[in-house]
Amino acid sequence: MVTLWKAWLLAARTKTLPAAIVPVWSGCLMAVTLGFEISYYLAILTLLGAIFIQIATNFFNDVIDAAKGADTINRAGPTRATSSGLLSPKAMYIGAGFMLSLALACGVLLLNARGWPIIAIGVPSLYLSFGYTGGPVPLAYRGLGEIFVILFFGFIAVMGTIFIQTGFWPWQGFVLGFQIGCLSAVLIAVNNYRDQEEDEIAEKRTLVVRWGRKPVAFLIFFMTALPSFLILLFEGSQHWFITSFVLAVCFLLIESKLLKPDGVSSRLLGLSALHLILFVCAQHLFLALT
Repeated sequence: MVTLWKAWLLAARTKTLPAAIVPVWSGCLMAVTLGFEISYYLAILTLLGAIFIQIATNFFNDVIDAAKGADTINRAGPTRATSSGLLSPKAMYIGAGFMLSLALACGVLLLNARGWPIIAIGVPSLYLSFGYTGGPVPLAYRGLGEIFVILFFGFIAVMGTIFIQTGFWPWQGFVLGFQIGCLSAVLIAVNNYRDQEEDEIAEKRTLVVRWGRKPVAFLIFFMTALPSFLILLFEGSQHWFITSFVLAVCFLLIESKLLKPDGVSSRLLGLSALHLILFVCAQHLFLALT
């Protein structure tokens, strides 16, 4: 029997949380690389805000996908809290609202430190935690999930973190945001690759539903490999490039084995999250060696 706290933990989808943690971690590392001193107070607020928004997004996704029939008790992936009856739709909406209120509280404190740009970053992020699967134009149901992740968990999260720490918008943050965004988008692409058949029935028009498995498999390979090569744009980053390149080759080999014509192993989602974490670990190593 699943206890209440385990049901909430299941709904939070902890394997996806690196997509919230890594951009803040990576952005802080870039700020140090650019010669700025880290404010741990601002870093913790940024990290908590990102985690709360990610969990709220997962809660909304859980309850809305269940209502639209995209998640059922017979789904191929992990059990979903709403569709399995572990948590009620009302409880999920309340949980999502609570997480957004916590994110808003973090945003108010960051607003006092950095001013109006926090509003420009925070308001769309708060709305799209719901708008990813809900609202009049649900992005996940229009094949825009990967673009959403690159934009918000890449560009905005990374560049926003760098701005919060430095007060500037350096070009390195733009490149780094794209790198982190691509690796984060692999999580979404893999998840949708696995759920293709169920999404087709629910008319959830993800990229794999629109394009088929082969093009999306190529996209996953591309988003896995490209971030390593973009490291070459950063001066003196040989150690980071070599480490990241070796990681990318290893994960490309794993993906070629686990992306199967008849489906995808659920293990690949966790491994994709691991790759994202190891990428920023390689960045940390580069910083330590310079």
